[in-house]
Amino acid sequence: MANWTTFPQGDPPRAAQELAARVESDGGHVLAVYREPVGDHWQIFCLLPLARVEASPYQRDLSPTHVKRLTEAVKKLDRFIDPVVALSPQPGVYWTPNGNHRRTALVKLKADYLPAILVVEPEVGYQILPLNTEKAHNLKEKSLEVIRMYRGLVADEPSSGEEDYAFQFEAPHFITLGLLYEKNKRFAGGAFAPILRRVDKFLKGRFPKTLEEREERAELVRAADEALVGVVAKIKKRGINHPYVKNFVLARTTPLTRERKTLPSFDQTFKRLVDNIESFDVAKVRYEDIQRSAIMGAPAAG
Repeated sequence: MANWTTFPQGDPPRAAQELAARVESDGGHVLAVYREPVGDHWQIFCLLPLARVEASPYQRDLSPTHVKRLTEAVKKLDRFIDPVVALSPQPGVYWTPNGNHRRTALVKLKADYLPAILVVEPEVGYQILPLNTEKAHNLKEKSLEVIRMYRGLVADEPSSGEEDYAFQFEAPHFITLGLLYEKNKRFAGGAFAPILRRVDKFLKGRFPKTLEEREERAELVRAADEALVGVVAKIKKRGINHPYVKNFVLARTTPLTRERKTLPSFDQTFKRLVDNIESFDVAKVRYEDIQRSAIMGAPAAG
């Protein structure tokens, strides 16, 4: 057993000692129990049995390309040098909110243990976005992580609300986009994000109630997307094909202008947006206008 009973920073709380003992009983090895240098929180540096470690249910999906690249790099270096962050939601189970690609690489390399910084407080799992620095998030990944976290909080923290977890969510539009990406992984989130960033705010109330309102907001955005798809199809039918078409149309139909000091509500914005899209004159669209907007970076560009 590792000599983790000597603590140069004083005796850790009972929760940390019990968790360290549990790691040993689960077949892992505790290397150190220590206070981290910023908030003086107790943490455990350990080797966890890899078979007991799984991804947090709030994490983004794995990138096969990143896993392959990481596996090859670790194999070539012949050593693993980057511990993951882990927590234990229940006895015998360990989650990693930061490091699922590294965990998967070790599984592929048939390792027995995973070096980890084990956090004593399981609620830190909801800090997934600021913690997850392994691979930069794109908009879809971040939005899906936020809505998965949100659904977990509806069940685990029903008396709390969005404003209580504003830091963890980072921005309110990630919640709405997460609902849209859940139903359509190919949703054009990058095109709608500039509008959402301006009018989507954190909702007041408890999670079960605000989730219903979030669903309603997602439906309004989805209606705008359906109208947009119809207009884009008409433009393409005229022989104009450009990857910036959606952004171009949104930039010219958005009810939000740079000059506006007072923004309309979320509902008003997207109802007006649908009306504007449906009345958009596709006959006036020219390929060179879209190309020029793409180069200059139109306001609706993600």
